[in-house]
Amino acid sequence: MKRIAIIFGGAGYIGRNMLSVFLKENKFEKYIVRDIKPLQGFEMEDNVHFEHCDVREPITIEIGECDSSNSWIFNFAAVHREPGHAYNEYFDTNIPGALHVTDFARQKGIKNILFTSSIAPYGRSLEKRTEESPLYPETAYGISKALAEKIHESWQIENTQRRLIIVRPSVIFGPKDPGNVYRMIKSLKKGTFILPNGGNVIKAYGYIFGLIDSFMFVMDKKDDLIIYNYAENPLVPLKEMTLIVKEELGYKRPTLNLSVKLLSAIAWVLWNIGRTVGKSLDIHPVRVKKAGFPTNIGPKYLMDNQFEFKYDFRSALRHWKKVSPDDF
Repeated sequence: MKRIAIIFGGAGYIGRNMLSVFLKENKFEKYIVRDIKPLQGFEMEDNVHFEHCDVREPITIEIGECDSSNSWIFNFAAVHREPGHAYNEYFDTNIPGALHVTDFARQKGIKNILFTSSIAPYGRSLEKRTEESPLYPETAYGISKALAEKIHESWQIENTQRRLIIVRPSVIFGPKDPGNVYRMIKSLKKGTFILPNGGNVIKAYGYIFGLIDSFMFVMDKKDDLIIYNYAENPLVPLKEMTLIVKEELGYKRPTLNLSVKLLSAIAWVLWNIGRTVGKSLDIHPVRVKKAGFPTNIGPKYLMDNQFEFKYDFRSALRHWKKVSPDDF
């Protein structure tokens, strides 16, 4: 019987990159990808099978015969952009998604699940957060993710043969991802990036290929339940990140330094102007406030288990330029 990977939310950034790496590593014999948006770039792969799936609804897909003890479900499906959705949307997707994916695992007898949660359940804190820190979720996204973790844990404890890995990734960046780190890089190139409060805060980040390395590392462990953070080690402050970008990419334009309070006021004005004229802007007052607050996440589990962190910020940037130079 075949080792199968069933990937919910597999057309997203983490899912696509993991699929590429797993195919190269011959990790599984068959890949079943389910998402509400189409999967692109894998049309020529005979062992990759894609179908539309909305995890807000009960999951009834057929997977054929499989080695249930060595097959895995990967649950990446979530509403996550924050701000960007109505309060209820995080709960309407992330909670039913967790329930339906775990119900599907029960129906098919799959004994292994890897679920990507978030660092959002930790809430805001000036102190470093590790896996041993208590959860204090403050936002709809953080609360919904914390509840989704508990749903997955309930599935795991029902059967001693089941394994569950919960990953709490920090901000993930890398090739072809238009996220926070890439927005920072583009702004530094144009000379429009503004350091909030001097940029002395730690903003936890993780390179996509380091994250995927951690998946494979932890999947090889034998523990029934593993919950771990993913952030690079060591992290550098935001100000140092900007200096590294300028050095590596040769950007010369100056970087402004303003207080978060003033930045938030400017963002509020610009955002409301954009809303009035019907134009969507990247700048948002909530996002600006988040940029000025530290997210200092410690990957204690990985450090304690001697995981090799290959990608400090400079190394990640160099690797990114090598594999996807067109991004710059």
